[in-house]
Amino acid sequence: MPRSQQIANLMAVVLPFVAFLVAIYAGWNAWVDGIDLAIFAFMYVITGFGVTIGFHRLLTHRGFTAPKWVEYSLAIAGSMSIQGPVTSWVADHRKHHAFTDAEGDPHSPHVGHGSGLKGLIHAHVGWIMTDQGSAQRSKYAKDLVEDRGMRRISKNFELIALASLLIPAVLGFALHGFTLEGFLRGLLWGGFVRIFLLHHITWSINSICHFHGKRRFDIDDHSTNVAWLAVPSLGEAWHHNHHAFPRAAVHGMGRREIDITGWVIAGMEKVGLARDVVRISPERQAAKELRPS
Repeated sequence: MPRSQQIANLMAVVLPFVAFLVAIYAGWNAWVDGIDLAIFAFMYVITGFGVTIGFHRLLTHRGFTAPKWVEYSLAIAGSMSIQGPVTSWVADHRKHHAFTDAEGDPHSPHVGHGSGLKGLIHAHVGWIMTDQGSAQRSKYAKDLVEDRGMRRISKNFELIALASLLIPAVLGFALHGFTLEGFLRGLLWGGFVRIFLLHHITWSINSICHFHGKRRFDIDDHSTNVAWLAVPSLGEAWHHNHHAFPRAAVHGMGRREIDITGWVIAGMEKVGLARDVVRISPERQAAKELRPS
């Protein structure tokens, strides 16, 4: 990984963390209200769905099809999460599935960087300094590389990331009466704090959901389902289900498995924005379930 990218990645980890500490202090001193939290929630949902619906279930796994303008809109929203350009994100994730928990997996807690706590730290955040963006895009994301619109979105990642900070700041400025304080509060809560929390929820899928949780299906990797992560991850924490059936657009396969992203995709399907949605029948699930030893 080039030194410049390492520095940029380090700043993307450190600055939101510092802002989160500032937010704790600000909240303690009542420098937060319903407007700030609404801006935070709005930006979290938009950029979160950009990752879960766009980057992951649509563009990486093609769990459904959508019009090009929907693909591009979701790719921009996902880029606003500041987790890297869309082509790099997709290539890394497809490589993760190609080598899950084996040599070549960019963020497994079980290989390459020790086990236990050391491996967990690597899978959560360490890989960002060593392996993020290393997957060959022409091999693992050829369909996106050959898409002119996706190439343009990836090329303009830095501008989209800047917009990801300016949009909540401008919202805070307007909704707090056109004040500098409102601008800074929007930037803090809807910008940096939102980025910090969304980053660590996403990274927890790489780390915790390959380290601790429940398993239902007979597959070779270490992926798990982690119920308490389901809501903040918008359904991505049913990660073991996902590894059992990677193309499934719906990851919550049990009656009590909350999958907000799956619900939104179902809604998109009803209004014609999602087609050919891949779902796994109960019979296919049953055929792959673990058998008592």
